[in-house]
Amino acid sequence: MEHLQFSSNLEKLEEIDKVKSRVLKYIFYKKRTENEIRNKFKDTFDQDIFEQVIEQLKELGYINDTNYIDRAVNEFIALKCMSMKELKYKLLAKGLKSNIIEDYFSDNYDRLCEYEVNSAEQLFSKKINSMEVQEIKQYLRKKGYREESIKDAEYLYTGNN
Repeated sequence: MEHLQFSSNLEKLEEIDKVKSRVLKYIFYKKRTENEIRNKFKDTFDQDIFEQVIEQLKELGYINDTNYIDRAVNEFIALKCMSMKELKYKLLAKGLKSNIIEDYFSDNYDRLCEYEVNSAEQLFSKKINSMEVQEIKQYLRKKGYREESIKDAEYLYTGNN
């Protein structure tokens, strides 16, 4: 009897290790949100074991949606001109919960506002040869830029040129 229980526990540990290895491989290839991980493996493993692995990886910091948001926003800022609204939509599309996105944006509001103004100013300089100022402002509004950012960017652009 004791041997059967030991064998069963060993099998469970081996299954946990297998699940953990697959999930970690997926995470290490590219940083992922908890939602992306759940969607990828939702029908692949025993749910109890999968939940146990998810919780362990969260405790160890391998799955951390707040850190994911920080890294993703920094990548977007480095690579693209986007409004704060566009940033939020990109994060929501990854399956991140809106409350942690809102918390992040609240905690980093000044930095994100500054980024949005700089982004809008860059778009002004890129589009000025092919569009009128009013068209550029309308374009920025459609992309979700805040009115204050558009005004600041226009001032910065026209003041520098």
